[in-house]
Amino acid sequence: MKENYRTVGLGSAEEAWDLWTSSPPDLWVLDIMLPGMDGYELCRRIRSDAEVPIIMISAKDEEVDKILGLELGGDDYLVKPFSPRELVARVKRQLRRWYRLHAANETASPTAAPAFVEVGSLRVYPEERRAYWGGAELELTFKEYTLLQVLAEHPNRAYTREELLMLVWGDDYFGSDRAVDHLIKRLAQKKPSSSRSSRCGGTAIA
Repeated sequence: MKENYRTVGLGSAEEAWDLWTSSPPDLWVLDIMLPGMDGYELCRRIRSDAEVPIIMISAKDEEVDKILGLELGGDDYLVKPFSPRELVARVKRQLRRWYRLHAANETASPTAAPAFVEVGSLRVYPEERRAYWGGAELELTFKEYTLLQVLAEHPNRAYTREELLMLVWGDDYFGSDRAVDHLIKRLAQKKPSSSRSSRCGGTAIA
């Protein structure tokens, strides 16, 4: 295409999931209305594995549809009809944010943070971007880890959703602030079931 992106068109969510497991793309543009598995479910599955940018498109313009798409992990929501130029602009913004986050992580100074941060049973290693609960490593996506590190480094501090959006998603995020709530729910589910009643520090979301 004109912008030199290599694109792949797929006819169903099942085909898209096969692509994800074999040759994952750098960004997804998902239509909600798909035969078989819908775009919401595909978004949820992709997001459970990684934080690759996801732009959801739909003819549905209701707020509840937008919020659901964003809470399931979508980074942006575009309502049909839209111009190709608008879609390209949003793709560029999501990729720019994604590459910037990864570049910042790769160039971070090893001495910029302590070897680990420990709060109760939780231990976070900023340099390695790894986290452990009671000695067991947690399987976290990019944003899940980023949020966990923010909360671990500032236990018992209250954050607004806007503050967490800025810290985790960046200042060019476009979407519902309820995405914060969904990310926190996902993060809470990563804790070993035998330890769910334990506390690693309190964090309030206003």
